[in-house]
Amino acid sequence: MRGLSVWAGIEGCPGFAEAPRTSAGVGGHFGAPHMNRLVLATLNPGKVRELARLLGDLPIELVSLADIPGATLPEETGATYAENALGKARAARRLAGCAALGDDSGLEVDALGGAPGLHSARFGGPGLDDAGRVALLLERLRAAPAGQRGARFRCVIALVDECSRERVVEGVAEGEIAPAPRGAGGFGYDPVFFYPPLGRTFGELTDREKEDVSHRALAARAARALLSG
Repeated sequence: MRGLSVWAGIEGCPGFAEAPRTSAGVGGHFGAPHMNRLVLATLNPGKVRELARLLGDLPIELVSLADIPGATLPEETGATYAENALGKARAARRLAGCAALGDDSGLEVDALGGAPGLHSARFGGPGLDDAGRVALLLERLRAAPAGQRGARFRCVIALVDECSRERVVEGVAEGEIAPAPRGAGGFGYDPVFFYPPLGRTFGELTDREKEDVSHRALAARAARALLSG
């Protein structure tokens, strides 16, 4: 599927054969029925709701990391989305004692050289909320012509099972930055991410529409294939 890729790094259980890199899936027994509980390694309630909708019909109990008293996540110090996602999943696996899913995502704007990218959640510093980061992004793009506002959302999801075997999947949604926020749905940069195939921003899409096309939905679809294995 365009915009979706899968690769693997494996540790742990003896006898687990290394899987090839592929866009169709990976080998080995990973997921249900070998897994019955999965902790979502995020403290972001919007992300928890979205992941729960995308994965909720699997025969696996989904648990939010926020439900574990005193749970924290490691700082996002990785050089790639995959490193950050794996760091979260590994930490949640240790805290919860069960399989874990971690993710990292970012908005990459061509006119800004791919920024904010890995730093999307911290764009502009810790004093800004979602609306403040969106306003800063639009200010940085104020002089960019309409044809030079290309952007993409990228999401990497990491899965670590009870035996510390690891899988990493990625989803990408291509679009452009709208001149002003539109729509009250979603979270983060959704109101300014214009998705040409539907002619609307992610903030204007219904949950069902977004679940068909978003970067996180594409990555979650690949994760579902692994968890259903």
